[in-house]
Amino acid sequence: MNTVCFIRYQLDPFQVPAFAEYAKHWGEIIPRCGGHLIGYFVPSEGTNDIAWGLIGFDDLAAYERYRARLRADEAGRANFERARTQRFILREQRSWLSGVPGTLAQPRQVQP
Repeated sequence: MNTVCFIRYQLDPFQVPAFAEYAKHWGEIIPRCGGHLIGYFVPSEGTNDIAWGLIGFDDLAAYERYRARLRADEAGRANFERARTQRFILREQRSWLSGVPGTLAQPRQVQP
């Protein structure tokens, strides 16, 4: 996983549970279509209308193959439609990031 799509969502703060349900559906759809789902995160403390989704890919070509499979996936199309009709996502921004070698998934090292 060399490339991560970092998605920032602005939500209707009264519909966070609806967004969480939407995110749960991606938990099955994204891996089936070829993405490495790192996770979705909803507000817990502080700002109540921002959520995050992180999906990893080997490269941008892998992302393009994923997008083609996603467009053909019936459950994926239904999930996009759920968001469109329920209107819990007000805004979506995507950033593409590359991990810095030696910093990813480092285990905690607690000293006694």
